[in-house]
Amino acid sequence: MIRQALKLLEMVELFAGSHLQEVLAAETSEINPGPSLVPIELPDEVSSAQGLMAWQKIFNVVSHPRCINCHVDETNIPMWSGPSFGNEPKRHGMNIQADESRIGAQTLNCATCHQKSLLPNTLEHAPPHTNHDWMLAPVEFAWFGKSSNEICQQMRDPERNGGRDGAGLVEHIIHDIEIQAFIAWSFDPGGNREPAPGTLQQHLDDMALWTTAGMPCPND
Repeated sequence: MIRQALKLLEMVELFAGSHLQEVLAAETSEINPGPSLVPIELPDEVSSAQGLMAWQKIFNVVSHPRCINCHVDETNIPMWSGPSFGNEPKRHGMNIQADESRIGAQTLNCATCHQKSLLPNTLEHAPPHTNHDWMLAPVEFAWFGKSSNEICQQMRDPERNGGRDGAGLVEHIIHDIEIQAFIAWSFDPGGNREPAPGTLQQHLDDMALWTTAGMPCPND
């Protein structure tokens, strides 16, 4: 009886392994080379009103579930929100706690399920992946539940945005696109997930406009 059970387990493992290899082989030829984008050519002057219009579109992106679900506070708990999860946001399933490391180093590492890969996210209900180690954003970038003005104030503050000026914020997006990390993924998340609104190029252009306008915020 034990031998039969072990044999069955071995067959299941072999089948699962061969199936995974088939899936990977089928998708390897579809590796996404990534978009090649550049900021728009800006006019000599961008008004504060134009900057605020650009900010509203930036806020629509960063407040979308593809972004805010991992931009959480010091509780270090990623969220599940958006149309797929009903009207109320939910804590990430499996009682995930990313701890102070923001990658789950002391609990369950995010990379246990969210693999680093350039393969497209084609499988529904599978953990999504990017070409960057999966992690929560730094706690200074906590956006979940925050207002447009709160996020705007944080994003333009070098003490809370990674020491970046306007050019640095634009470069941050370009670098993310080059390595096909989280910002790029949010506009093409695959697996029937709802993407962030607009396009990656539009988001880059809006960031360039907002920063050139002096990074105005709604409550200025």
